[in-house]
Amino acid sequence: MEIKQNPNFSVQNEARICVFSQRHLQQLLSACGDYEFEDLLCEFDDVDILTARPSQGFKIKRRISNQIAGRTSIACVNPGVRKQRIDRDYELFFAKFLLQEDLLSLNALKKWREHCRVAICWLAETWVDKVKKWKGLAKFLSQFDYVIVNCFESVQPMQDLIKRPCLYVPPGIDAIKFCPYPNPPLRSVDVYSIGRKSQVTHRALLKMAEQKRIFYVYDTIIRKETDRHAEHRSLIANIAKRSRYFLVNPAKIDRRFETCGQNEVGFRYFEGAAAGTVMIGEYPETEVFREHFGWPDSVIRVPFDSPDITDILAELDSEPERIAEARKNNIVQSLLRHDWAYRWSTILNIAGLKPNAALTDRLEYLNKLAEEIKSDSAMPNQSQGSDKQR
Repeated sequence: MEIKQNPNFSVQNEARICVFSQRHLQQLLSACGDYEFEDLLCEFDDVDILTARPSQGFKIKRRISNQIAGRTSIACVNPGVRKQRIDRDYELFFAKFLLQEDLLSLNALKKWREHCRVAICWLAETWVDKVKKWKGLAKFLSQFDYVIVNCFESVQPMQDLIKRPCLYVPPGIDAIKFCPYPNPPLRSVDVYSIGRKSQVTHRALLKMAEQKRIFYVYDTIIRKETDRHAEHRSLIANIAKRSRYFLVNPAKIDRRFETCGQNEVGFRYFEGAAAGTVMIGEYPETEVFREHFGWPDSVIRVPFDSPDITDILAELDSEPERIAEARKNNIVQSLLRHDWAYRWSTILNIAGLKPNAALTDRLEYLNKLAEEIKSDSAMPNQSQGSDKQR
């Protein structure tokens, strides 16, 4: 698609990117990775971040607004978000949303489209069934030049609906934050499990922990929200870097009624690989997964319901060389493929913008670190390693 160029644009010696953030509206744990990305953008590029903020009665207004937009073609309602205005020009307007219901917050931002040369929306959760049912979606997303989604199977249905270029881009990770190098800590956590899990496997691991056979770390969270996204991401990274095995499964594996059988690659794979864990669990048998995690033992298949997880772990522990190689490959490939810097490079390319020096420097550092780890024959195996990061 050819972007229409406005000859009146003038972006000189100021931020060239406007990022519209949901961090004060949407504080789900599942959105913390998105805010990690936004924070890094301030290091990669010249960015102004505009944050949507709730007004009085936000929760009620949001629910009513989404009902209207979902059932009708009316997409101009404000879901209880304070009004803001863009009053200067930008090369790129970029907005990353977790859910399509979050899109309506953009109605509180005035003059955004006329002040931005290119507009790109990144919509993380886009299940085909919901795309087809949300009637206001087409009118809303047609304001953007490009739409990016994290669900590969939703690309074509979304593009057919909105009549705009729609592209798949996988999730990313702060691969430097999650990387256990240059001072690998002791991997004192035997199994780390966060988010959705099989209760069968979980009970078997709990039994092992109660018998003092393993150190098993898992969450017990009911209210899945936080107003400290950076601290939450650091906590996950620091535990994962100290973990031997990390449980992973396709997105929403236990909520097939929401996905209608879509098999998508979720955040867990990126977190576990970047931290150098040995990922165990299920994975999508798709070309997309093979493209992004196609190296040997990126994930070691373990059935979702595994009452025999004790025997599985014992068998894996009996293959130290295989485990060490899997760990190293996960770290190296994450540094070479999955850092947020690569995702931002993709977006800049779509928008027709050149990378800044800071982004180029980060990409060079990622490659340098990966090469150092590749050549490190003394990489700690399983529970071995220094613990300087404790």
